[in-house]
This record gives sequence, C-alpha cells and structure tokens, in this order.
Amino acid sequence: MIIDKNIPIKNIFYMLTYAFKELKHNNYEYISGEKFDNIYDLFAEILSKGVAYLLKQGLHKEFVLKEDTITTLRGKLNLQGTIKEKISQHSRLACEYDELTINNVFNQIIKSTVGVLISKSDVKNERKNNLRRLMLFFDGVDDTDQPVIRWNLLRYDRNTRTYQMIHSLCYFIMQNLLLSTEHGNTKLPQFSDEHMNLLFQRFIMEYYKKHHPEYKAAAKQIKWNFSDNSASSSNILPIMQSDITLALGERTLIIDTKYYSKNLQEHLGKFTIHSPNIYQIHTYVMNEDRGHTGNVDGMLLYAKTVADVQPEGNYRTNDGNILMVRILDLTQDFESIKYDLEDLVNYKVI
Repeated sequence: MIIDKNIPIKNIFYMLTYAFKELKHNNYEYISGEKFDNIYDLFAEILSKGVAYLLKQGLHKEFVLKEDTITTLRGKLNLQGTIKEKISQHSRLACEYDELTINNVFNQIIKSTVGVLISKSDVKNERKNNLRRLMLFFDGVDDTDQPVIRWNLLRYDRNTRTYQMIHSLCYFIMQNLLLSTEHGNTKLPQFSDEHMNLLFQRFIMEYYKKHHPEYKAAAKQIKWNFSDNSASSSNILPIMQSDITLALGERTLIIDTKYYSKNLQEHLGKFTIHSPNIYQIHTYVMNEDRGHTGNVDGMLLYAKTVADVQPEGNYRTNDGNILMVRILDLTQDFESIKYDLEDLVNYKVI
C-alpha cells in the first residue's frame, strides 16, 4: 500500500487504468498483481512495458529536411551552397533532402520522460536498468524540454495509437515531476496535492464515462448567472470549470474532487470544511441552476486520509439543491471502491 500525503492508496494502478484507458490492453493487466513501493516505481514499470511494446511494433519514423554537402546529387540541389563549394574548390554538392528518422517529437517525449524517472531515487535499480537497456534503441533521439513540447498539436493515427497512452502518462509525469537544483544535486519533489488531485479527478471521471455513458460525464464550464446587460464586463470574471458534471435523469450533479493531506481545517479544536471548498461548490450549483429549479446538486468528494475525523454531510438550499460532502476510501479492494462510486450517485433527494 502507498501512503501519499496521509492518503493510503491501495489501488493506484486501477486509478491509472481508468485515467489512461490503454493500460487495460497490451498485457499491462498483470502489473496489478505486483507490489510497488511508490508511484514512481509504478510509472517506471508501465513505461517499460509500453516502450517494449513500441519496439516490437517499430518506433515511429518521420521525414525531416536535411541539408548537407555530399559528392553525389540527392534530393534538391541547393545552387547557392554548391557555388560556394566550387569557390572553395570543393567538388561537393550542397543538397536538401528528406530523411526518415526516429528522431522526432514522438520518441523525444518518451526518452526525456524516461530520463526523469531514471534520475528519481525512489525508482528501484532493477527498473532503472531495464529502462536504460530500452533506451539503447533510442540512440540518436534527442532529449526535449517539457516547456517546448506542444502537446495540443500531437496527432495520432492507427499506426501511432499506442503512443497516445504513453504520451498521456509522460505528460502527467513531466508536468508534475519538476526538477529543482540544490547544492549541485538534482532533486525531484513529491507530487503536490494539486497534481495528485488531477489523477483522482480523472479516475472518477473515466469511471463514470466507462460504466455509465448515460451520465454524460464531462468537465463542464459553468456560466455566471448574471443578466445580459452585464455581458460587457464579464470578460474580467474568473472561469468556473467543474471537475465532473453528471446528468442523473432530471437532476444534474456537479462533483468537485479534493485530494488533501488534511481534509478538514481546525481552529481551537473545532474541525470544519475548508471554507473555499464549500464556497466553490455552492457557487457552481447556484450559477448552474439558472432557473432556481432545485434540480442541480453539488458534491465535494475527498480522498480519505488517515485522520480520525473525516468530512461528511448533507445540506439543502431553499430552492431544494442538495450539497453533499463525501469521502472515498482508496484503501479498499477495487470492488468496494466501485460499490462506493455507484452509491455516490444513488443519493435520494432529502
């Protein structure tokens, strides 16, 4: 079991299999039976399996434009460059030609991410060595820095579909394992609450998408419920983006996931819900329920911590909207987690 920021996670693999659906295919499933000391070790194993599978298929190649001076004509003659060669009394031709290479962004992303994991002290040496052996096949592939990767421009076809899952995981790793230099040593900080919440949120979202497509699970942007004559100044308002919005028959449920090391705030021995959390979900519900029908509900869903006191409660507005505070215990067997996820959406109007 992994303890991350006071949150025990028994089924981190299953969270990942929903967040990155392709993990259910291509012989990844057996990984669930192995024991991993930490999440980085798990990432390293998943990438090892993914890269090995890619190598069997053959690494993706792309044509890149090269310029070179050679003895025979290849591709397009660069006249100006050839004249310079002649003036220099070199009997060579300046040519421009396309070359098929594995040195492209598809493979650069993988090589750079593997480099990050190899530098992580929490990854076992056995898995580091396995990754190093696989990287021998990436000889000639350049490393790339995460900030220069234009993730939104990557396009996948039938031949590169396997890359999509691996790149999703690479994005998650490279976004959240930020390098910092201290006294000449490169260190990798632990995942922040915000970053682990991203995985937690995506797990919940993908669970409902897979098992209940009728819920139309989506991260929905909520419009401010202001009159039309205020539109001229609306561009300075913050965007309201729900984590998960579900259509449950006549009712709409907005879920806001929270992954905190402390689920409650304490003052003078009294435990209360984090003020910004309850304000946020209340604001979402009130603005989404534009007609004051009472059919829009909200839920704060916390990952359960090891603390003795956990947040839970039901609250009803004057319009009939239900605001719920719930926890999800990630230490359970996955069947129990599924049962709890089903139970969350089977609430009754109070």
